[in-house]
Amino acid sequence: MKLQLPKGTRDFNPEEMIVRDKIVNTLKEIFELYGYSPLETPVFERFDILSSKYAGGSEILKETFKLKDQGKRELALRYDLTVPMCRFVGMNPNVKMPFKRYQIGEVFRDGPVESARYRQFMQCDVDVVGCNEMTADTEIISLTNRVFKKLGFDFLIRINNRKLLNDILKYCKVSEDKTEDVILSIDKLGKFGLEAVKKELKEKNINQKTINEILKIINIKGTNKEKINKLKDIIKNSDGLNEISKLLNYLKLLNIDVEFDVSLARGLSYYTGTVIEVILKNSKVKSSVCGGGRYDKMIGNFLGKEDYPAVGISFGLDRIYDAYLEKSKEEKKTVTQVYIIPINTFDESLKIAEELRNEGVKVDIDMIGKGPSKNLKYANSLNIPYVLFIGEEELKQNKIKLKDMKTGKEMLVNAEELIIFLDNEKVL
Repeated sequence: MKLQLPKGTRDFNPEEMIVRDKIVNTLKEIFELYGYSPLETPVFERFDILSSKYAGGSEILKETFKLKDQGKRELALRYDLTVPMCRFVGMNPNVKMPFKRYQIGEVFRDGPVESARYRQFMQCDVDVVGCNEMTADTEIISLTNRVFKKLGFDFLIRINNRKLLNDILKYCKVSEDKTEDVILSIDKLGKFGLEAVKKELKEKNINQKTINEILKIINIKGTNKEKINKLKDIIKNSDGLNEISKLLNYLKLLNIDVEFDVSLARGLSYYTGTVIEVILKNSKVKSSVCGGGRYDKMIGNFLGKEDYPAVGISFGLDRIYDAYLEKSKEEKKTVTQVYIIPINTFDESLKIAEELRNEGVKVDIDMIGKGPSKNLKYANSLNIPYVLFIGEEELKQNKIKLKDMKTGKEMLVNAEELIIFLDNEKVL
């Protein structure tokens, strides 16, 4: 039997997981800073929920992993975290509003495998349900801005509005039944380019004059303000344009820079208003690393109500991880902060290890009786910052020998001095 991974998946060794956990912990910290609480939902759902016309739409269903349980019930692996969250709210209609939640979990898509695209990947979602004001959209963008700043990226946040896109297509006399199809084509502009989108729109029976008019409007250039002014001259009384203006004013108050991109569509059919996307500058990861927007109808449709406002964003951990590694070249190979080398003193060393753990130090100890040189080699190979030698002579003096693995400096310290030193070195 040949040992190999399923296509589109990968293992993460401990060294890699340390970096991923660092990113996830940064996300959690910032989500909670804005008052979002954690939610967990199953990795598989009923297929009729995920395939509902109120959910992700036909494009995403092509990539859905379907399965049946022993009772022949149709199920599917979740392709995102948004639809399960909407199902949760639909099943718990008495949840206090606004409902602010985050969820971090694996999602699955049976799509083409390419660079920075996987079939099993982790999404980190944050959503506000129950607020139809642009204040919620502002908060989501503010949070996103803070995340990428904290992770040290050079990034660009792009925004648009689906209502505005609908108004543009209506102005260009695209029939309502073709609107969603045309938006799906527009969404491919950044990835496949102008000619490919023109060709696809032709194949969807959109005439050349209409195609030219659509592309001319969505490619309007200038500052955010100039784009809005130009669009106001073309599209009269657009709710989408008013929402974009309000959102940009709020973001200006917070000194947050975004780019209003009239061509930004986002492929999923459930978006109803603001759409958001983040791309990294000067990175080999060219796909968006984060995306989301407003979806005011999905939960309401599940509940049989008219509107149930919601806005959220999803961080693609795998793409962020790839870009983070490219940028930072992390050297941490273990979480261990202190490695104990007992020299014929295992019983006493074990007690000292526990005492250090009680102080919050991440401690490992030699359990198989290697010699000092082999132990040092081991600690060095994992970049463990500090080693403790505990021998009989040291114990007689109520001291232990501490070695700084980076500088090679050694010192004899008692328990209290050790804790003070580790605290000063930001180990605790």
